[in-house]
Amino acid sequence: MKAIWAIATVVIKELYRRKDFYVLFVLTALITLLMGSLNFFSDEHVVRYLKEICLLLIWVSALVIAIITTARQIPAERENRTIFPLLAKPVSRAQVILGKFLGCWLACGLALVVFYLFFGVVSAAREHAWPLASYFQALWLHWCLLAIVVALALGGSLVFAAPSSNATICFVVCLGILLVGRHLGKVALGLPEPSQTLLYAAYFAIPHLELFDARQLIIHDWGPIAWPVWGLATVYAAAYTAFFLLAAWLVFRRKPLS
Repeated sequence: MKAIWAIATVVIKELYRRKDFYVLFVLTALITLLMGSLNFFSDEHVVRYLKEICLLLIWVSALVIAIITTARQIPAERENRTIFPLLAKPVSRAQVILGKFLGCWLACGLALVVFYLFFGVVSAAREHAWPLASYFQALWLHWCLLAIVVALALGGSLVFAAPSSNATICFVVCLGILLVGRHLGKVALGLPEPSQTLLYAAYFAIPHLELFDARQLIIHDWGPIAWPVWGLATVYAAAYTAFFLLAAWLVFRRKPLS
């Protein structure tokens, strides 16, 4: 655990030395505050649109931070030739994978806390309410989603040599799942065999990232999710994260470093 934590702390420090988080946070804050300063026909429900815009910006920013930060971890170690002294500590390849994952995931979690604190302040300034249970559940589910994304991007960095290629593919996959994944089962009903079976198999195989989207509950003040359902979503995320990390380790242990 000492080796894993040491690698993780280096990743966290690296993220906050770069400008990615600061640029995205400033853009999110500026756009949200600009939209919040507008008053459309004195509509009391305009705060819902403000919350929706702010949460959308937070989701986009979190995906960008998670994928870009993770995609450059292993390629940067190879390019700088630091992977060899790292493994000579001795540190196993499994510890490298877990350390990189933990560092990226914790860094994303710290960024999410800052984003959601800003969202809570802006929302409370308009609604004068702090639904802490709903905010906590939304933040936790969002962080669980990022665990899957980070594990997926980490595995992709071992397959694709260029971080840009890996990041692009991860963005396409994640956005495809979020926008289209929930509809694959319905589309499969109208297809002939064997296309129907193949599409159903894909539907049940992919991680359904949309299950972690609790934005509508916050926007419309529907109250917190049932805690057993929240717990099942956490287990679901942990299972897919473990699967992608195991796959990344299997690829890494067979991959030459040169």
